[in-house]
Amino acid sequence: MIVLGVESSCDETGIALYDTQRGLLSHALYSQVAMHEQYGGVVPELASRDHIRRAIPLLQQVLSEGNTALNEIDAIAYTQGPGLAGALLVGASVACGLGLALNAPMLGVHHLEGHLLSPLLASNPPKFPFVALLVSGGHTQLMRVDGVGQYSLLGETLDDAAGEAFDKSAKLLGLGYPGGPAISRLAESGDPAVYQLPRPMLHSKNLNFSFSGLKTAVLTLVKKQSSAMGEQDKANIARAFVDALVEVLVVKCLAALKQTGLNRLVIAGGVGANQQLRSALDAAALKRRFKVFYPELEFCTDNGAMIAFAGAMRLQVNPEAAQRDYTFNVRPRWPLDQIGI
Repeated sequence: MIVLGVESSCDETGIALYDTQRGLLSHALYSQVAMHEQYGGVVPELASRDHIRRAIPLLQQVLSEGNTALNEIDAIAYTQGPGLAGALLVGASVACGLGLALNAPMLGVHHLEGHLLSPLLASNPPKFPFVALLVSGGHTQLMRVDGVGQYSLLGETLDDAAGEAFDKSAKLLGLGYPGGPAISRLAESGDPAVYQLPRPMLHSKNLNFSFSGLKTAVLTLVKKQSSAMGEQDKANIARAFVDALVEVLVVKCLAALKQTGLNRLVIAGGVGANQQLRSALDAAALKRRFKVFYPELEFCTDNGAMIAFAGAMRLQVNPEAAQRDYTFNVRPRWPLDQIGI
């Protein structure tokens, strides 16, 4: 079965083809980072318009690189939510219009389920069950995953997501957008002994997160500096921020493993590409004797491959999940633990 995947939840347009026998056939991605950079963040209307421009050329590229004809597509999976409403509507309309033309069955996929299952595309995929940390610009959640569609929420952020805290703190330091990679690079040259920032909810005795206070602490530090804050000062603040956030994430992951009794941890989402987080988790895994799995770096950010793959996995569990109903709606807010099979 060949599944076409369409992703357009925010500022990246992704198209991919996944074959349940041969694996990932091809995928293509267009990022809008350069366009949004001048505004310091994503502009939803501009994002939606750009998805319109990119979807069909990317589809043609994927078909060509995957050596696949349109009539060979067996089903189409598209991101139904969560995300920006206008951006989601573009991907859904392109996918359902194509499905109508091909008489192909359609399947709406949860964006976070795509991230959650993306490590299974790696050469060494995890086996069920496992604990998953979904960590991105819009979400920070710990889930227990017992199989496709079998997700239990263990904890989540009460305010800012980790990726959002990265971007906002980077902006306070005068770094560009997106801020996550920039502040992580800057932190590498920082001195960890200069500043100590709070670790919000580190000892909360639950698996929830909160990062707004950490961002405020960065703001307070920046305001205390002179207007001519040097690069080393910025690097020291960046290091303090990254160390605090990473420690909270690692401690909560360890607590989730202990609570569930599982020994497999999956990291998914854009912040999963962060090298400081990966290094800390790898060290903890070696010490505590559990296994940690990451998606390939190219699949950490939003992409069509994870949507095609998630759709294919769902159809293998329940072939009736895809329907030839070409009306569609999107779900900008959609709890992952409520989707079922």
